[in-house]
Amino acid sequence: MSDPVVDNAVTSGNSSVAIPTDISGQILDLDEDDDLEVFSKGTTLTEGSSFNASMQTSPASMINQYKFEEEEGDADTKDIFVTVDNPESLVTAIETYVTYRVMTKTTRSEFDASEFEVRRRYQDFLWLKGRLEEAHPTLIVHPLPEKFVMKGMVERFNEDFIETRRKALHRFLNRIAEHPIFSSTEDFKIFLTAESGELTSHKKQGPSFLSRMGETVKAVAASVRGVRNRPEEFTDMQEYVEAFTQKIGSLDKVSQRIVREKKEHLEELKECVPIYTLWSQSEEELAEPLKSMAGCLDSCCKETEEQVKELNDHLIPALHEYVLCTETLKAVLRRRDNIQADFEAKTEALAMKKADKDAESKVLSLAWDSLVGRSPEEVKQQKQQKLKGEIKEMRDELDKMEDRLEWANNALKSDWTRWQKVMRTDLRSAFVDTAERNVNCYEKCLAVWESFLHSQRTEAEGNGEVDCS
Repeated sequence: MSDPVVDNAVTSGNSSVAIPTDISGQILDLDEDDDLEVFSKGTTLTEGSSFNASMQTSPASMINQYKFEEEEGDADTKDIFVTVDNPESLVTAIETYVTYRVMTKTTRSEFDASEFEVRRRYQDFLWLKGRLEEAHPTLIVHPLPEKFVMKGMVERFNEDFIETRRKALHRFLNRIAEHPIFSSTEDFKIFLTAESGELTSHKKQGPSFLSRMGETVKAVAASVRGVRNRPEEFTDMQEYVEAFTQKIGSLDKVSQRIVREKKEHLEELKECVPIYTLWSQSEEELAEPLKSMAGCLDSCCKETEEQVKELNDHLIPALHEYVLCTETLKAVLRRRDNIQADFEAKTEALAMKKADKDAESKVLSLAWDSLVGRSPEEVKQQKQQKLKGEIKEMRDELDKMEDRLEWANNALKSDWTRWQKVMRTDLRSAFVDTAERNVNCYEKCLAVWESFLHSQRTEAEGNGEVDCS
């Protein structure tokens, strides 16, 4: 990120590690932070690049030779590492929630120590995201898991559900830690190092509810006014986001449907295995081929099961993460437009004030001033002085708003470039990783069936049977 983007940032950092998702049926007793929130029901998140160079592949496959230059050297430049793990469910008389251990290791001089360990709940992550967006309205904050209030969990929190959320929160903190601006903010540092009581005290120092409501009203008013002269580059960004939203959303839905269909196909394959086995017991002449078929199907079922799991653990979360990112991008562009709309409205107000200054005093006002013993010239001069002072104040305020707009534009342009680079690296890695795992699965299944064919042909030749094909 470029230097101009650093406003009142202080210090902190962050990086990485990982933990399980699924539920159904009566509303649990939850607090306002909606502690039951996940990226997606039945899916899990990977904490980092899904590309695994050490994964077993056939020598015939060249996919595993694919390398990403962006990934090389990352570990050497990191100076802060963050891990989210060890989730704990807490049940009280008034609420049910989960806390997560956040462990930080850093070499940054602004930290009082090199290692920290704190516990955080979802609302704390939500607070951090809100603070970053408030301080840096046109920087792109990584999305948090979606909010789902689950029903009917008599066993409190399902283990897989908690693990999926943990991975998503881990991913969130790592993205913040990797960001050149966010990782150096005071809020991030406090999030990583403060004890629960200290964090609660710090959270209370934020803007009041009425102040936040006022900002919301101003944002709504600005969005209603709209912008007259949006720079072309931001219009291009908006169009890109709309197209990206449609494409990534469709791909996410199709991929999830493919996984569901693969699971259904897998269940049907599993039903075939005992059928072949039972059949072999009553068909003496076909006993060996039937048993071999059962064995082949069983092996293929195991490989398909692993393939589905890998899709759920890697491709699906990577796609869905960027589905959530599209909403973040839209919000960032709206905030940039609101800043410009405020600037344009203030510019118009200043122009109107200048017009008032140049206008002659109203006849009715002069008549009234004459009645109270004040000369028209004296009144005119007083009004001119008042308007001059108001215009000066408006110009000063307009200058500040212009600086803010310039900062917002530069910040967004810089972070947009950074986001695109990260997004392309993430998705490319997910696609290549998926291709490699698919090739691995299909090659193993192919080997199983080729072995079956070879054994049957050998047996046929031994029995003197002729292959007419």
